[in-house]
Amino acid sequence: MNGPSYRWLAVISPLGLLLVWEILSRTGVADPRFFPPPSTIIRTLADMVRSGELPFHIGVSLRRILIGFVLGSVPAVLLGLAMGLARPLRALLMPIVAAIYPIPKIAIYPLIIFYLGIGEASKVTIVALSIFFLVLLNTMAGVLGLDRAYFNIARAYGAGARSIFTTVAMPGAMPQIFTGLKLAMGFALIVIVGAELLGSDAGIGFLIWRSYQIFAIEAMYVGLLVTAMLGWLATIALDWLERLAMPWRPTN
Repeated sequence: MNGPSYRWLAVISPLGLLLVWEILSRTGVADPRFFPPPSTIIRTLADMVRSGELPFHIGVSLRRILIGFVLGSVPAVLLGLAMGLARPLRALLMPIVAAIYPIPKIAIYPLIIFYLGIGEASKVTIVALSIFFLVLLNTMAGVLGLDRAYFNIARAYGAGARSIFTTVAMPGAMPQIFTGLKLAMGFALIVIVGAELLGSDAGIGFLIWRSYQIFAIEAMYVGLLVTAMLGWLATIALDWLERLAMPWRPTN
């Protein structure tokens, strides 16, 4: 089977699932009160777009995600590279990282609200904290996985610490860095929706929770669908950035 046929499978599988869902809901096999047909959900989505309600909530969540993503991922990449290169720094910080990383960050959200309030600062902070350790550990693993010969050759040609950082460690760890960024974007979406469920007056999570409260099931599914679409589009965007950052890597 050639490449284009595989691409068709990526289109057929979700369409087939939606078709089965539509049939089950229309025939009453699946209760349409809880599993409304996809065609009804799409009509609800279109109405919410026309009214401006859906773009507003998407914009609020996207702003929180992007700011938190930048604030969490940039220092995580820099610190991860430094920890991968410097064994003393790694020995100093790894116990702290290992202790904090497993804690569900949404569990400390009430504490963040206590200090920062229920406004935008707490939402951005919980996103940044949630992705920081994930990106850091992937970046550090990327540096540690490099062949030591690259560093030895760079030093043999007189490269200093800065040159090794920018010309050996960072390019070599780039695949792992982007793996961490892609995983982090998924976590950012999960966390922001959870944070907006717990306390917010706008955003996709707020839309889902309010729709649940008033039993607007179609609108609730719209929020879930939008979350899935944002995750898919974010992956596409990061794949594009990855190709720009690593033009030497073959594309699939």
